[in-house]
Amino acid sequence: MTSLNPITAPDLKRKLDSGQAILIDIRETDEHAREHILGARLAPLSAIDSHDFDRDHAKAAVFHCRSGMRTQSNAAKLLARGFAEAYYLEGGIEAWKQAGLPVHANRKAPIEIMRQVQITAGSLVLTGVVLGFLVSPGFYALSAFIGAGLTFAGATGWCGMALLLKTMPWNCGSLTA
Repeated sequence: MTSLNPITAPDLKRKLDSGQAILIDIRETDEHAREHILGARLAPLSAIDSHDFDRDHAKAAVFHCRSGMRTQSNAAKLLARGFAEAYYLEGGIEAWKQAGLPVHANRKAPIEIMRQVQITAGSLVLTGVVLGFLVSPGFYALSAFIGAGLTFAGATGWCGMALLLKTMPWNCGSLTA
């Protein structure tokens, strides 16, 4: 089996309430700190370990992310965790919320690092284009530099801007919720 079976939020809630399943949040720590489903266990996809769930293999595993796309695209890695029965939450935490089910939200936690990267990169590209048009064509180099950095980040998985943003004062607090 190389794909996870979908499960709806109401069906998942019934399985959780009956003790038949465990819910595993594969998002990163900063995403989980800002908002998570009550009772979900955090096991970031970037650091999930084969022994994280040794005592839970008798239960069905339900993996979730924000929308379900990240979970589905990493199904083989998640299935390798050794569960006999495995699902993904169809629509992710967004579908859970749309079903009116409870989440813990910490609006004081910073927004996710990747969203911060998107906002910062987009702002710098826009600034470079506007300044290039209004002041001097040399400012187009700023947009080119940011574009090259994003291309490098996508190709290698290493994002210098994300690492820099993680050191900013608003991100230096505790990420636990």
